[in-house]
Amino acid sequence: MQREPFAPPPSGTSSDAIRESFLARLLYSLGKRPANSTVLDRFLALAYTVRDRMVERWIETQQRYYMRDAKRVYYLSAEFLMGRALYNNMLNLGLLDPCQEALRQLGMELPELIEQERDAGLGNGGLGRLAACFLDSMATLGLPGYGYGIRYEFGIFDQEIKDGWQLERPDEWLRSGNPWEIPRPEYTVPVHFGGHTVRETLPDGKQRVRWVGTQSVLGVPYDTPVAGYGNATVNTLRLWRARASEEFDLEVFNRGDYESAVMDKTLTETISQVLYPADKIERGRELRLKQQYFFVACSLRDIVRRHLRTHHGFEDFADKAAIQLNDTHPAVAIPELMRLLVDERGLAWEQAWDITVQSFGYTNHTILREGLEKWPLPMFGELLPRHLEIVYEINDRFLKQVAGRRPGDGARLSRLSLIEEPAYPGDPKKVRMAHLAVVGSHAVNGVSALHTRLLQQELLRDFHELAPERFFSITNGVTPRRWLLAANPALARAISARIGWGWTTDLEQLERLLPLAEDAGFRAEVRAIKRQNKQALAAYAERTFGVTLDVDALWGVQVKRIHEYKRQLLNILHVVARYQRLKRDPKADLLPRTFLLGGKAAPGYVAAQLIIKLVNAVGEKIVSDPDVRGRMQVVFLPNYRVTLAERVIPAADLSEQISTAGKEASGTGNMKFALSGALTIGTLDGANVEMRERVGADNFFLFGLTADEVLERKRHGYRPREHYEQNPTLAEVLDAIAGGAFSPGQPGLFRPLIDELLTTDTYMLLADFASYVACQDKVEKVFRDPEQWTRMAIRNIAHMGAFSSDRTIREYAREIWRVEPVV
Repeated sequence: MQREPFAPPPSGTSSDAIRESFLARLLYSLGKRPANSTVLDRFLALAYTVRDRMVERWIETQQRYYMRDAKRVYYLSAEFLMGRALYNNMLNLGLLDPCQEALRQLGMELPELIEQERDAGLGNGGLGRLAACFLDSMATLGLPGYGYGIRYEFGIFDQEIKDGWQLERPDEWLRSGNPWEIPRPEYTVPVHFGGHTVRETLPDGKQRVRWVGTQSVLGVPYDTPVAGYGNATVNTLRLWRARASEEFDLEVFNRGDYESAVMDKTLTETISQVLYPADKIERGRELRLKQQYFFVACSLRDIVRRHLRTHHGFEDFADKAAIQLNDTHPAVAIPELMRLLVDERGLAWEQAWDITVQSFGYTNHTILREGLEKWPLPMFGELLPRHLEIVYEINDRFLKQVAGRRPGDGARLSRLSLIEEPAYPGDPKKVRMAHLAVVGSHAVNGVSALHTRLLQQELLRDFHELAPERFFSITNGVTPRRWLLAANPALARAISARIGWGWTTDLEQLERLLPLAEDAGFRAEVRAIKRQNKQALAAYAERTFGVTLDVDALWGVQVKRIHEYKRQLLNILHVVARYQRLKRDPKADLLPRTFLLGGKAAPGYVAAQLIIKLVNAVGEKIVSDPDVRGRMQVVFLPNYRVTLAERVIPAADLSEQISTAGKEASGTGNMKFALSGALTIGTLDGANVEMRERVGADNFFLFGLTADEVLERKRHGYRPREHYEQNPTLAEVLDAIAGGAFSPGQPGLFRPLIDELLTTDTYMLLADFASYVACQDKVEKVFRDPEQWTRMAIRNIAHMGAFSSDRTIREYAREIWRVEPVV
């Protein structure tokens, strides 16, 4: 019997079934037929069609977890930088080919529909993108994993460049709806702020603390399915939206005071409106703390609810729930779980504390002291009075233990305390969130070997001396499905034609490419693919930014968050030195170079904003100078995000990973570039160290001080001006920038950057300048030999197996979470 053309959607995966589902969704969900549908309508219909098939596996997956009474992993993160979902979901579900065929039968093209989707930019950079890779790997490995975060109405801002300056525009990623999420109002939970605590004695003589007089907000969950690759597992990302407990005050409304009637609703719902509100003002800092408590309070209530569906108590809670803190943002979850167990469930402190410690793990992502959160006690106590009491109790018990083991060491107690004493008269005491996370977790891990060593020897040295068994090193990784299979499909096909497709879930199989570095045919194919990727990015840049890129030039790329320690400024110092060299000698034997930079600066970060302006000013100067035309160009790519990264990374020849040694915890961009065949110029920082060990010193362009050398110079006094005085090339570069050569209308515009370098140079750009310039010359020398360059590129690809997020997640599962796959 022939199916009606607009019948309810079938669940098959053939192109015919997909076509019928697509037409049904277009009609019944969007009220359109193909003839009068827009491109957006068609994207939404296809997304719903794919989601329908995810939902079937999703429900089966959750039933499997309940049937097995599986231990679950709960990943708490303030950021999830997911990017676009349609292509990735089709790929993971094995629906790419049938979807393309179904659309072709209807006279439609998939790329046009894909471009309608906005990035889910609910993250600032590497932290959020790592969380997204982890969700992909947990689902692909069949691990029962849940992501928990905030459903920000506005994600990381859209960046525009005007007159060389960054302008921030709201990221309205939900403007056209989000077809991937499903609201779950039945799991709405209340969250409380403010008020005070009351102690009372129960009939059995036990003491109980009640938190009363609070203001409440509701947390409404929105679920997004996360599909594993090539399996039947679909996990969950649950994001919380804040909603007022009272929509508006009807009595006030009827009196005519319409604004006041909805004031509570407006103020309450700002909690989930903006990713990282500006924290230069008190209200911004307060909102950040509210956001952090809001999403962990919602998440922990949800975790407890799920646990109690199949268990009668909490004796085995830590055996069934592994809760991972992605940096310090969710650290307030530790006192919150204690509050739930002690105040609401009546557990004794000692039992509740043991459950809490055994449940939590803490991943540290920075050794920058300014990056470790500390909340002023007055603010913390006003918003979360009960939690402050619990923090004091945790601190008191912890310090008594320390004093018992190290009697008479008051300095150590001060360093270890969860409460930081004022540095200056009039300053408030502060809650050290990193200390809270360490004390309240059974496992603390760094994200690269170097980073972990620095945590143990520097930042968290006292904690490590007390409990070295709690510290682990788990190097970050990236998902090969997103960053090779999806982002660089031509290279993925070329690899698979030689070694099969097994690498997609076992990246170590790339080792089998090593002999092919000596295969002239494979080298030629890899070079051709790189050129195609460069041509594709050049075409995109032309139509999107109006920029013409030279595809024959050596492309060096530095795309990441703009921060002084990442040293985009060092990149530009080298660019200026090269420009001046060409001006002095237009016939100098230098290769054509294209320097591509991109990234967003935090709105209140003045130095980072000025660096963006300098990059654009240098680029404008060079493009307008006929003496160097065709020899070099500098281009700043606006609004860097996941979707742009998927275009840029496969096109890069050279990956710039040049942060000050000892400052970058790991980095994951370095892995993505190498996986797509870019060679790395970098310092021995973060995961660069392990990457260089894997690929071999001969296949990595190394420069600069080591982390130990950086620390040594700081200890013995570092005089950056000495480098200026001893290096004429460096002096010429700094003088030109400070003197207004790139800002003729504002001669002193960039002087603050140069003054900092000459007086402090916190991140030692001047100390590494000569080494960096010399290394760039070596890069050019190797690039002149395409065969040798391609050999090195293939060796880099072949040795990237260790940097899969699948390997990372396996290590977390084995060493920290103690959780098994459910397949």
